[in-house]
Amino acid sequence: MTILSGKKSDKGKASSAKAAPKKAKTGEERLFHVILAPHISEKATQVADKNKQMVFEVRRDASKPVIKQAVEKMFNVQVESVTVTNVKGKSKQTGRIRGRQRDWKKAYVRLKPGQDIDYLGQQ
Repeated sequence: MTILSGKKSDKGKASSAKAAPKKAKTGEERLFHVILAPHISEKATQVADKNKQMVFEVRRDASKPVIKQAVEKMFNVQVESVTVTNVKGKSKQTGRIRGRQRDWKKAYVRLKPGQDIDYLGQQ
């Protein structure tokens, strides 16, 4: 800044051009990121056979209506209801080093009668 002119010099400053904003994801694109993976376990298999429910690992910030929309969109089925549980991560220790696994969210999705999800696809 020169004292006499009262103007600031722009030497050494980055250009003031704004960076392009990030493109926001559309609603449909977000739905495909809600379901992380099917949760395959002994209990999940029993629930699927007995109650016509599927178990999925979902994002921690996903709500029941969003999970329902995502399952209906991804698998082309009709969902009757969704039940959600928050699973606490386990504490692990190796020698003197202690750690903890991440918490995660599990969704039990009940399908309407006559609906089915085939994980393996048609052969």
